[in-house]
Amino acid sequence: MTTVGFEPPPYPYERLAGAKAKAEAHDGGVVDLSIGTPCDAPPQVALDALANSDAERGYPASVGSPAYREAAANWIARRFGADLDAGAQVAACVGTKEFVGTLPQWLRLRSPDKDTVLYPSIAYPTYEMGAVLAGCRAVAVDALDAVSPEDAARALLLWVNSPANPTGEVVDLGAAAAWGRAHGVPVFSDECYVEFTWNGRGRSILEHGSDGVVAVHSLSKRSNLAGLRAGFYAGDGDLVHYLSEVRKHVGLLVPGPVQAAAVAALGDDSHVDEQRERYRRRLEFFRTIVDAPMPDGGFYLWAPIAGGDAWAFTEDLAARGGALVSPGDLYGQSGAGWVRVAVVQPMERLELVAERLAR
Repeated sequence: MTTVGFEPPPYPYERLAGAKAKAEAHDGGVVDLSIGTPCDAPPQVALDALANSDAERGYPASVGSPAYREAAANWIARRFGADLDAGAQVAACVGTKEFVGTLPQWLRLRSPDKDTVLYPSIAYPTYEMGAVLAGCRAVAVDALDAVSPEDAARALLLWVNSPANPTGEVVDLGAAAAWGRAHGVPVFSDECYVEFTWNGRGRSILEHGSDGVVAVHSLSKRSNLAGLRAGFYAGDGDLVHYLSEVRKHVGLLVPGPVQAAAVAALGDDSHVDEQRERYRRRLEFFRTIVDAPMPDGGFYLWAPIAGGDAWAFTEDLAARGGALVSPGDLYGQSGAGWVRVAVVQPMERLELVAERLAR
């Protein structure tokens, strides 16, 4: 008899195949608002650096080149007023999804007496899946003051995400840092949407000191460079050193030309200002279509569904409007009764959905 071990669950977005087929049947095809894949052009300065880096032949440093780490540290200082040692407190990652998905296994090797990953109850699915893949307990958190003493004692790490995917919530990062320090739990703050903060300025957990905390950033959203897989993590020097040493042995490398493109993109804020306005216009327009509030941050609308059947709403919107959105329970059972709408299509495509529905 064959023993069956772990069987991966269906990838969340594959559950949308039926609704996608309905949307694709429209003249003009599907308007895909289900996944946060940027559609707009990356900055030319990054593309020029990518094409002319002369970094194709050699193996890049897993931790990131000095220029890459310096560019990240300079951006953090410019954006948040937090000063870091680029050589000791910043390191590269291959985008950030792989970092999120593999982090628990690296930390558990270091702390085998800990087995719990704390993450937001409505969240990006990879926080939970990273725990599962490491053989850890995944414990969803509604509020920090509701975390049980047992779960806090067993916690490998706490994930926070601000602005949050899918809700757009701007989290109290100072409170999260304080909770982690009080309980001896490392706090990892996923801040990949921070450049698109609508409620005040963008905020980082690093503004509250680096002890016991690590901020995770990506150029996928900020600079429309999702296909290049360029990210970095920064903060507590001990954590950054440990993780960068482990990751060397796995061969997790950001390609040299990609690092050059990232350096150029991190040094330019003008393209981010332009992208921010694009998303603001799309959010303001499409929130009237799905009856959603303006989020505090991010480029997702988090829309409550009358009657609570988000899957029926998703099928209906696909059939009538040709738009594909994501039911909220893809982000945890607490998200049932909501849908997430990623405004990552050009305005003319969003207007096409409105026209189809008006007919």
